[in-house]
Amino acid sequence: MGDRPLEGRTAWITGSSRGIGKAIAEHLASRGARVALHGSSASAPRIAGVPALSEIAREIRAAHGVEAIDVYGDLSQALVAKEVVSQIRERLGDIDILVNNAGGDIGTKGVTAANAGKPEHNDAVFIGEEDLRKILDRNLMTCIFACREVVPGMIERKRGWVVNLGSVDGTVGTLERAIYSTSKAAIHEYTRCLAALLRPHGVHANVVAPGSTMSERFKVSRPIDPSMVAPVGGTLERYGYMEEITRVVEFLVSDASSFVTGQVLRVDGGNQLWPA
Repeated sequence: MGDRPLEGRTAWITGSSRGIGKAIAEHLASRGARVALHGSSASAPRIAGVPALSEIAREIRAAHGVEAIDVYGDLSQALVAKEVVSQIRERLGDIDILVNNAGGDIGTKGVTAANAGKPEHNDAVFIGEEDLRKILDRNLMTCIFACREVVPGMIERKRGWVVNLGSVDGTVGTLERAIYSTSKAAIHEYTRCLAALLRPHGVHANVVAPGSTMSERFKVSRPIDPSMVAPVGGTLERYGYMEEITRVVEFLVSDASSFVTGQVLRVDGGNQLWPA
């Protein structure tokens, strides 16, 4: 397969209209995978400068010569997740790779609100109930419902790769982002439980837990420390880059990780050095 080790495989990347999800979709396509890109809706507000999902799919087809489609739906709703998966199977066939990237510390006001949608009183007690439920749904339930629709087919075929996007926030207590941290910690544990279920069937399930990564939303959701903006190489005391996440995802969905499952792999330059 040469430089296209994922040729012949179909990958669904949830929450891939921007940022890390978009970068993962583009990278897996460059490695030969057919990709299904996903957004909550075709008319959802976008961060300035980010193209529509249908345009991203068109660009991927042109750049990499693979099939790329765009699908939409609120995956925190079980019936919607079922319908989205049905659309993907009808257009691209069975899903070999599931990357659950949909999520974020985004409340009810959405990503275009102040601080890129971070809720007010974003702590363990005083966060509003609607924001609390939205963050849990956006992160944890989307992951679980997508797995419930895709994983049974992987079990039947005895082949498949699941990568759930966690966070370093899910391995440490936080004052702000408390419910987001809780949801990511839950994803870490859910993935371990999923891996236990899938081991006898030869299906892999792992977590990639990014640290501070220079995505579009990261740049507009907080003050940026200029001293932490440094090129790759020379120092690990810096912000990460999206391509550093995508390469780890590729490893976890490729034959290179044939004996790796149930792991939480932090991609944070060593900022956290305790067990995940």
